[in-house]
Amino acid sequence: MWTFARIEGVEPTNNNGEHAIRPAVVWRKICFGTHSRWGSRFVERMLSVVYTLRQQDRNALTFVTSCVTAHMDGNAVTESLLPEAA
Repeated sequence: MWTFARIEGVEPTNNNGEHAIRPAVVWRKICFGTHSRWGSRFVERMLSVVYTLRQQDRNALTFVTSCVTAHMDGNAVTESLLPEAA
């Protein structure tokens, strides 16, 4: 809890975390959430994919299209959400 006091550069607030989940909260309020567990799992996974790729400056539509195409063709999905090794 007191990590910010021991380690220089650690912020004492959760503003970054709040900013990270804000778009998902706004989406939920605008769209009235989901009506099933399956729908909730789908939305949480897709939002996670989109925001992870956005942080990496990668195209989410290209990523999802590639994954779905590989799955539909019966191939292994080769795409990864892990950042490219520099």
